[in-house]
Amino acid sequence: MSTGSDHDSSNRSGDHPREDAYELDRKAVAAILYAVDVQDKDQLAQLMAPLHAADIADLLEQINSHDRARLIELLGYQFDGEILSELEESVREELLPILHPQVLAEAVRDLETDDVVDLVEDLQEPQQEAILEVLEDADRVAVEQALAYPEKSAGRLMQRAVVMAPEHWSVGQVIDFIRDAEDLPEQFYHVVLVDPRLKPVGNVTLGRLMSAHRKVKLTSLKEEIFQVIPADQDEEDVAYAFNQYHLISAPVVDGEGRLVGAITIDDAMVVLAEEHEEDILRLAGVGESALSDRVKDTIKRRLPWLAVNLVTAILASMVISQFEATISELVALAILMPIVASMGGNAGTQSLTVAVRAIATKDLTSSNVWRVIRREVLVGLANGIIFAVVMGLVGLVWFGSGALGLVIAVAMVINLVVAGLAGTVIPVLLDKAGIDPALASGAFVTTVTDVVGFLAFLGLAASVLF
Repeated sequence: MSTGSDHDSSNRSGDHPREDAYELDRKAVAAILYAVDVQDKDQLAQLMAPLHAADIADLLEQINSHDRARLIELLGYQFDGEILSELEESVREELLPILHPQVLAEAVRDLETDDVVDLVEDLQEPQQEAILEVLEDADRVAVEQALAYPEKSAGRLMQRAVVMAPEHWSVGQVIDFIRDAEDLPEQFYHVVLVDPRLKPVGNVTLGRLMSAHRKVKLTSLKEEIFQVIPADQDEEDVAYAFNQYHLISAPVVDGEGRLVGAITIDDAMVVLAEEHEEDILRLAGVGESALSDRVKDTIKRRLPWLAVNLVTAILASMVISQFEATISELVALAILMPIVASMGGNAGTQSLTVAVRAIATKDLTSSNVWRVIRREVLVGLANGIIFAVVMGLVGLVWFGSGALGLVIAVAMVINLVVAGLAGTVIPVLLDKAGIDPALASGAFVTTVTDVVGFLAFLGLAASVLF
């Protein structure tokens, strides 16, 4: 039997963390699937009860479509609405038609309005209408108003329910108001102070509110850091503000500065995580992908970028073809030239990744861009010199030619310097042009390093060796 001391000893400071921490227990998953196979509804409910909605969402994403449908059907009316807000979009779209209308209605009614907006914004109009119809009138109006804001804006991200109070109130007045209120948000961290025109003028944390005497004025408890989010602001900028200024929640205002909602840290961090994931996937040229995506959808996302890579490869091959006679005279060139291009490509990807991330976090700006470019060029130069010495020795020892070693050494320096330059300059220029650098930089940098690498190596070889 497990004891408290056993649990503590496995989590002591200094012990190595488990690699499978927070992963679904394989035995539990197997037991759940067995309960589905034998149609044991009571056993399934018992096994699912301890699981968090996020864990159930993970489970549904990891099993196949057939098992998903059978599990949802057997679970029936015990389906938790929170699971819908945790699911990947493709899996969620697959499950919505499977859910019984009454189950869907109960599931959606349990969600906050911001979660309902997240649920319906990517659905087709008939599916949207089916979900909106089950909401209470006030919630439906709130969701429809949120959907009227631009996609991926603060207006879509916010929750409509906000605890606000006039700025002249005292602690006692707002506490009495909160106790008497019938419709408070499920989670809130601040009381937003507003002026007579409903314009937010400050935040008071619940901690300061509960620790102050009843007669204390709210204005004396306002937080020093107070950020107001415009409803049409891009959600990526919202997430940046939360991360930059360590916000817990922030009021959202309309075009006239009036309070229309609030964004909490959990929603902002979801956006931040999604942006990080999106940048990584775009750098790899796979777009918005998920493990649960169908083969056809995955092919459609990846094919265009493979086509772009094919074009860049053809361009590099055209450069090589200009030196066909040179290569035929010395086969060693064909053996060594992929090394120059590969090293340049890897160095360019390193600089590119750093630059794209710095642009996303607003750390790379016009005030420091030249310093960063200079640093990457110097890093490329230093690495180029180091590997030039190595490849010079390889050319001398492997092929017995000091001249060949010199050619590949110089080409290595040139390509790594260009890689550092291109890996930084290209994403900056794309960003200035309004093009997502994570989406398009990779193809350009690869093309530059391949073309420059082959031109430098083969061009020098043609001049020096023949």
